[in-house]
Amino acid sequence: MYILGINAYHADSSAAIFKDGVMIAATEEERFRRVKHWAGFPSMAIQFCLQEAGITLQEVDHIAIGRDPRAKLRNKIMFLLKNPGGGWNAVLDRLKNARKVSSLEDEFYQLDPGVDKAAIKAKIHQVEHHRSHLASAFFASPFEEAALLSIDGSGDFTTTMIGRGKGNKIEVIDSVDFPHSVGIFYSAFTQLLGFPHYGDEYKVMGLAPYGEAKYVDKLRDVLVIDKSNGLFTLNLKYFRSAKQGIVTYGEDHIPVVASLYTPLMEEKFGAVRKKDEPLTQYHKDLAASVQRFTEELIFHILEHLKKTTGLSKVCIAGGVAQNSVANGKITRNTGFQEVYIPSAGHDAGISMGAALYVYNQVLNQPRKAPIWTAYTGSRFTNEVIEAYLKSRNIEYTRYSDEELYEKVANRLIDAGVVGWFNGRAEFGPRALGARSILADPRRLDAKELLNSKIKRRESFRPFAPSILKEYVSEYFEVNDNVPFMEKVFPIKAEKHASIPAVTHVDGTGRLQTVDKELTPRYYQLIETFRQKTGVPILLNTSFNENEPIVNSPENALECFLRTNMDMLVLENCVITRNG
Repeated sequence: MYILGINAYHADSSAAIFKDGVMIAATEEERFRRVKHWAGFPSMAIQFCLQEAGITLQEVDHIAIGRDPRAKLRNKIMFLLKNPGGGWNAVLDRLKNARKVSSLEDEFYQLDPGVDKAAIKAKIHQVEHHRSHLASAFFASPFEEAALLSIDGSGDFTTTMIGRGKGNKIEVIDSVDFPHSVGIFYSAFTQLLGFPHYGDEYKVMGLAPYGEAKYVDKLRDVLVIDKSNGLFTLNLKYFRSAKQGIVTYGEDHIPVVASLYTPLMEEKFGAVRKKDEPLTQYHKDLAASVQRFTEELIFHILEHLKKTTGLSKVCIAGGVAQNSVANGKITRNTGFQEVYIPSAGHDAGISMGAALYVYNQVLNQPRKAPIWTAYTGSRFTNEVIEAYLKSRNIEYTRYSDEELYEKVANRLIDAGVVGWFNGRAEFGPRALGARSILADPRRLDAKELLNSKIKRRESFRPFAPSILKEYVSEYFEVNDNVPFMEKVFPIKAEKHASIPAVTHVDGTGRLQTVDKELTPRYYQLIETFRQKTGVPILLNTSFNENEPIVNSPENALECFLRTNMDMLVLENCVITRNG
């Protein structure tokens, strides 16, 4: 049985394909189109998934899309009746979007004119946005039973959903309706701090440790936590009228977020920081306050969920679940003892979740093995890579595996920055040793070098440590399995000086645990580095430069040529700056 899942006409569009409940491939459309957060129909991602499965569109048994325009229809109508006028353009935009979701067979016909539209339409399942998120976390988890949380900006008129999962079924307990949204709260302050683009929220998370959380009490008037039911409401006086729409998608399918704040927010928290205006201590303190209050809210929701379900394990997804700082504190601030978050916890994971929901919840199939790998994307053989490099007249050397690890480890030790392109690309926003830029974590100047000469991004943003799984307890205060780089933990004080490049200003690191069975080549590279230095860690950041993570040898080579990387590794083929 083949199930194709998609996230379409929504930011971070993607596709995933399953055979008998096992994921064969999953990828974001942006990787192919080279446009961040691309939000149209994921035709190239679908074609890739079909190729990886070795099937045609006609051979797909079920198609699941993580959108259901019929979800909460009564609530939507009531919202429009209570908020008449001024917002009809936004309403029409959403209706147009919903019509696309309801006529997917036309898009599939464009993809393969040989298909029968009626047959395709009969295969389509529309799965509510947040149910897809819950499914992406629970059905992929190792837990037989768990509490569930989906939390983001909004999707299908819901912004937060809590539930319970048991076996192959999910039960929804409660939800919060648009426009009351943690995502909107965090995004509004992200804009106020001078970061206006879709997806900029992680910049506030990176800035927060440079400030003090002085303004948490002021924020309690902006978002009101409901002590009675574990949920919350926004004080809408601080936010742009939701009836005018929040996110729009033009003909270019690039998501654009409207200005979410009102003059009252500027009056209470200061004017919007302009593009070239420096970040002051006030900005850093406000970022720290927003992050701290968001954590408090997440813990409040989870504590209520713990009390409601009585369970010790929790699965979390949604855009806010990408807040790795909050994730790392869950087991220390709530009653939950174990946390599972998928590699694509954001909206790209909707494709995977919708497919899993259909397989388990709708078709009543038994759960499959948990998903611990994110390596479900593009891959290229050495022969394909060599042919490409020769076509570009690029000098390279092809090494055996053993020679390769020695060569790369030595270059890293010799103050080198290495582009590492290995195996299948990752599904999700984090580079996990397949499409990564690597450096020596012991270097004091590594952060500055990477930010100024390669990544060309804000200096306050941290870089992550990839650590061999067996050594986590030696370096981190919390010993946990973190394969998807989804949690931040304190680094032991005595280790700060030995790995300064991956130790954030507050003494934490967003770790990735590297497993020998799941990522043998990346593991062996770090092990070779450890044998030479005594440090079982590499600095790891995504292989890109203000673009989607590289997806092909061509993307990797172009990024290498326009930056100051010292070495490019494409499988076993190595290119150095000096030939």
